[in-house]
Amino acid sequence: MLVDGKWTEDWQPVQKADEKGRFVRQTSSFRNWITPDGNRGPTGEGGFKAEAGRYRLYVALICPWASRTLIARSLKGLENLIPVTVLNPVLTAQGWQFGGHPGADVDPLFGATYMHQIYTRADPHFTGRATVPVLWDTQRNMMVSNESADILRMFDTALEHLAPSSLRLYPVDLATEIDALNPRLYDALNNGVYKAGFASTQAAYDEAVTGVFAMLDELETRLTGDYLFGDRLTETDIRAFVTLIRFDAAYHGLFKVNRRQIADYPRLSAYMKRILHLPGVAGTVNLDHIKAGYYSIKALNPTGIVPAGPDHVTRLLQAAA
Repeated sequence: MLVDGKWTEDWQPVQKADEKGRFVRQTSSFRNWITPDGNRGPTGEGGFKAEAGRYRLYVALICPWASRTLIARSLKGLENLIPVTVLNPVLTAQGWQFGGHPGADVDPLFGATYMHQIYTRADPHFTGRATVPVLWDTQRNMMVSNESADILRMFDTALEHLAPSSLRLYPVDLATEIDALNPRLYDALNNGVYKAGFASTQAAYDEAVTGVFAMLDELETRLTGDYLFGDRLTETDIRAFVTLIRFDAAYHGLFKVNRRQIADYPRLSAYMKRILHLPGVAGTVNLDHIKAGYYSIKALNPTGIVPAGPDHVTRLLQAAA
């Protein structure tokens, strides 16, 4: 990780745990917003006006948080406005790396080797992990945001005048319900699988895995329509999908959340397939990157062996391609 802008120790999946052995995720540090007129958003400073080609999105296809932003970018028709750089899925001793894997890009802006070098350009004294996604302003040469939830909402509305869309991922009339479900979904499922996989005590693991399957059971019961809020796709569906599509291929085995697979949930399986077949979504899912990335975590998989399956996920993705 970086300490005062200097790389000081090899990358580890767990930076912090609480007194009961629970995995604690780092809080995002850069919280500026792109807005239609460049005025200040809900957090951060102003000056980030929505303009075509001004911003670049750094992602890793293994990462569910980064994939949230890729899906929103695709569904909102922003591909020609916001270019993307894809990192190597294999986690190195210095974290995310550019190039060196099929489908991974070199850094087009600075020729950086590692993502942490982008962070020290943004803040020469940065301390913490260099995470993705990152939204970079090429005009001001600074980081706009590394918070996926914020970027998802920026993509929903900030560039509407440049790329009009009838889709609203955070509709006003559902805002209260979305804001109530999102944190529960995050804690129990999105981050819950990580809390199970990176638990350092049996009690912490038991607590996390119980929460994961309680949420999956709740979602299975809730899905009486096409989406979590009836017949309308929202940002909450994107948040759920990015975990569901990785579950059987990575979390079920590597993170030990193995009571059931998503394949064992009829409604969740149909729901996941429904979202995968939305225009552009399948292009954000790369099973090779997902498996290569997760199974490169030496703390969980010291041999580095990548499993062959699961075949049902491979078939699902092939059908959506």
